[in-house]
Amino acid sequence: MIRDARVLRAGFVPREVEHRDAEVNHLSSVLEPITNGEPADTAVVTGPSGVGKTCLSKFVIERLREEALDVEATYVNCWQNYTRFRALYQILDDLGQTIDVHRQSTPHDELIDRLQQYDESRTVVILDEADQLEDPGLIYHLHTIPQFAVICIANNEEALFGRVDDRLVSRLRSSEHVRMDKYHNEQLFDILNARVEWGIDQGVITDDQLYRIADAAAGDARLAIGILRTAASTADRENADRITDEMLLEAAEDSRAQIRQKSLESLTPHQRAVYDVLRERGPLSPGEIHDRYADAVDDPRTQRTVRTYLSKMTQYNLLEAAGSSRDRTYSVVDSPATSATE
Repeated sequence: MIRDARVLRAGFVPREVEHRDAEVNHLSSVLEPITNGEPADTAVVTGPSGVGKTCLSKFVIERLREEALDVEATYVNCWQNYTRFRALYQILDDLGQTIDVHRQSTPHDELIDRLQQYDESRTVVILDEADQLEDPGLIYHLHTIPQFAVICIANNEEALFGRVDDRLVSRLRSSEHVRMDKYHNEQLFDILNARVEWGIDQGVITDDQLYRIADAAAGDARLAIGILRTAASTADRENADRITDEMLLEAAEDSRAQIRQKSLESLTPHQRAVYDVLRERGPLSPGEIHDRYADAVDDPRTQRTVRTYLSKMTQYNLLEAAGSSRDRTYSVVDSPATSATE
């Protein structure tokens, strides 16, 4: 049943990006100078979860590398590499510059010096979930090194700008912004249909079922592809001739649960501490959350940073907010929404 499992994976970058021509052209034009050996502006790519920000960025870079031999790229997942050292190490490691770097003893300034001295090729650095960086000043350092072009990916500009100093905010606001909206159902159908055409046998799933997946995903391509992948995997495992509606319903629930669990596992220690406070004591106001969180950890972050954490976890459906900005409270979302694909 599954002819090419690669196209059903979350990180797959297709040969063509559906319904993002304007965004592809915009980002390509921002980065084009690097193909001519010239400095490129920093690009800020924003939009809700599941709109293809990472896929778009990787796709554009692959196209640039087809045009120029001396362009390299490095990808940093800032959920995982949220400290200054981890992010710098990831970039240098991708460039083959970490032979004698010791994780425990090498100072941060030395890593910055290595980046400044690197002159083998122009390099595009993707900082995915850049608002997760504990020290956003890293963006400023990369911005000032001519041989690097930077793509900052975040859910929204406020989350990214809210934690950086005025010097960096000024630079980021003057950068090129590629804003991406949620997909419509017809667009999600086209994305799913292309994945089916590339990766699954014909006749296994109907157009009507694909439309129902699109409707259940509510604009989130990551969730839509996850439902398709899980349903196809179930049908393949059971040696079924086709994907049934029951398989789709179970796949929708499983995919939401998997995405939620992955988001939970990606939280930084301080974000997890905030989440645990709400899991045990919520609903609470931001002030109450910070007080309880500060009692639970060493070296607590500021109230402003904790508010950023709350916004981030709300965007990823781990928390829900109630009330106006003046009397807002947060609580844990107990389980993924169970809207059916029927």
